[in-house]
Amino acid sequence: MTNLDMTKTFLLGGREVRRMGYGAMQLAGPGVFGPPKDRDAAIAVLREAVASGVNHIDTSDFYGPHITNQLIREALHPYADDLVIVTKLGAVRDSDGGWLPAQEPEDLERGVHDNLRNLGLDALEVVNMRMMGDVHAPSEGSVEKQITALAKLQQRGLIRHIGLSNATPAQIAEAQRIVNIVCVQNHYNLVHRADDALIDELAAKGIAYVPFFPLGGFTPIQSSALTDIAATIGATPMQVALAWLLQRAPNILLIPGTSSVGHLRENLHAAQIELNDEILAKLDAIGRANG
Repeated sequence: MTNLDMTKTFLLGGREVRRMGYGAMQLAGPGVFGPPKDRDAAIAVLREAVASGVNHIDTSDFYGPHITNQLIREALHPYADDLVIVTKLGAVRDSDGGWLPAQEPEDLERGVHDNLRNLGLDALEVVNMRMMGDVHAPSEGSVEKQITALAKLQQRGLIRHIGLSNATPAQIAEAQRIVNIVCVQNHYNLVHRADDALIDELAAKGIAYVPFFPLGGFTPIQSSALTDIAATIGATPMQVALAWLLQRAPNILLIPGTSSVGHLRENLHAAQIELNDEILAKLDAIGRANG
């Protein structure tokens, strides 16, 4: 029996996915580097997610590196027909776990082959090009080189669909002149709402928007007002923050991550929470106060 509301779906690259997905980043070790402390627990989380109805998993071969993709393959391969695995390119890790840009065409081709090998796939369903701006904020600059390189890999049949991560509206428009963009993955949550207008523009075009760090980081947004609101409806602050995102716009797809089955179940339950107008107004006030 699934925990998810089956009516809450959206088309991602022509594939219908449930709007509550799962992000695999936290399955790697501390700092998204090295193996998990408990490999069996990581496998259990992935299998529980899919068993609960999740059919959209977000990952990257630079998580670990290679670790999360290898875990996904071990836990879920052969994959269910409806499972959409989305990965991203644009960085590599050094020997100390540092993040280095990998934005040249040869870097991107190498990254595609790494993802294919570690996931056990012949083609990647969706690849997000992660632009290397600030950690939580994009910076302007042409994406023509990167998107053209991915378009060529798409023509070769190695990629089916292309998206952008950490991108500005100008970069999205530039990418769309080169290839069809199916999703945008940017930093957005209840109190970080710079992309409000962009989300609505993408919704009108049928393009998915996937907020990363949707809770303000790896922990719920620290707000006594949010905690109070959550208590009134018998939910956790994290669940309320996720439920707000689901009601914010129909094209928002969520990918909260966790390495705990218990926390996974809590996150998935947010898909069943409906926030009334009074609560939505209070939550919007929190956003304005922190904006």
